[in-house]
Amino acid sequence: MSEAHSSTANRFDLIRLALASTVFVYHAIVLSSLAPMSGLEAGWGQLAEIAIQGFFIVSGALVAGSLVRSQGLADYAGKRVRRLYPAYLVVVLIPAIICLLMGGDVRGVGEYIAANLVFLNFLSPDLPGVFEGNRFTEANGALWTLKIEVMFYICLPVIGWLLRLFGRAKWLFLIGIYAAGEAWRQLVPVMLDHPDAPMLARQLPGQMAFFASGIALWQMWGTAKAKPLWFGVLGFLVTALSFAHPWLEPLRAAGLTGLIACIAFLPGPALYAARFGDISYGVYITHFPILQALVALGVFASLGYAAGFMLSAALVIAASYALWHLVERRALRPSSHYRKVAEYTEQE
Repeated sequence: MSEAHSSTANRFDLIRLALASTVFVYHAIVLSSLAPMSGLEAGWGQLAEIAIQGFFIVSGALVAGSLVRSQGLADYAGKRVRRLYPAYLVVVLIPAIICLLMGGDVRGVGEYIAANLVFLNFLSPDLPGVFEGNRFTEANGALWTLKIEVMFYICLPVIGWLLRLFGRAKWLFLIGIYAAGEAWRQLVPVMLDHPDAPMLARQLPGQMAFFASGIALWQMWGTAKAKPLWFGVLGFLVTALSFAHPWLEPLRAAGLTGLIACIAFLPGPALYAARFGDISYGVYITHFPILQALVALGVFASLGYAAGFMLSAALVIAASYALWHLVERRALRPSSHYRKVAEYTEQE
């Protein structure tokens, strides 16, 4: 491996794949009704929540770097659209088309497409007549985080401008964003007497502490690469504290950021999880409808949970690679990191 390539090596591709896989396992447990309302389900639910928070941290760091490297807002917006939307469009349209072929209500399918194509999944989460017998009826319940991602992408140029404006006081600004996000996330369910309060608390700005932590990681990129073990030790301690008492939960974003930095930059093999294609995004956006379809077809009931999990994992991996090679890769520029990793390892 060339020195130039190894000097920029990290494990963010592996981290993203691990986080996506964690969410897949959680949904496999829940949607298949392996152990409803059990400790197993609750435990994996906590892990999935942490995985999503980790996604937001990684996104905050990598997209902040993308903004810095962009040649203006149009370039930045173009990169974000090419990375996110083509695969998202496919994942929204394919279940809708299948629903129509099965005789689904045209108006209902149209409402689903219209709402989901603009990331307003909560307005129309179900496809008419599809998955009605399943434990949960959503066509793709994993897509709710994409709305938050897009909102962050829109906010980031303003945040970047304010960071430059604050100069040396930029850390106070980031701490303020962090604190405001955690205040929203923690206080909205307490102060708002409404059934939707917990869901509202999970939206932006409730997740902004995780994005702000990612931005902070980008600002400390060189230090994190030089001292990953220190980041890991501090991250472990702070993350442990965040579980010690509910009042300390707002520390979690900072703790997880330290752990992510440590895993990404600790000396050792880079592992290059994206060497055959970056499938982490594909795993995240395809697994839910695949699991729902297998449950509706009675695969888990007839083959057993172990065989059902193995089959669903195989289908998700196959769908993710197909999505990467047929859609995602073709939409990206040749200079994109995701394409360059795959092309570089193919030449090894």
